[in-house]
Amino acid sequence: MRIWSLHPKYLDAKGLVALWRETLLAQHVLEGKTKGYKNHPQLIRFKKSKYPIDAINYYLKFIFEEAESRGYHFSEEKFDSHCKKVKLSVTDGQMKYEMEHLLKKLKTRDPVLFKKIKSIKEFIPHPMFTITKGEIEDWEVI
Repeated sequence: MRIWSLHPKYLDAKGLVALWRETLLAQHVLEGKTKGYKNHPQLIRFKKSKYPIDAINYYLKFIFEEAESRGYHFSEEKFDSHCKKVKLSVTDGQMKYEMEHLLKKLKTRDPVLFKKIKSIKEFIPHPMFTITKGEIEDWEVI
């Protein structure tokens, strides 16, 4: 499971669809609707939020909007689009790690997109995240 801190606009089609599915799974975990993935490291930052369910729904809202902007038809019924606006932080070290991780994936999976974004010096985060100074997040599995 990979719940990116990066803005979903950087993902290729396969990555965006995978993010949607994996985040819906994360939503089910946070709602107690599944037995698997309960302790997955990618969920820690959402679990630490004052409003974990709102946080994951707010995250999904932006994936949905990105998909719609590309002409994809994800189901808005899968999440609460009227959830509270939740802001979380992410370190600049985590952003750098994810940027490099994504570029490695795209180099083989989508060379056209890779060439388009490889020269970007700093990727912007998913809109729910604010960047802070720091190393790779403790919850990241390297």
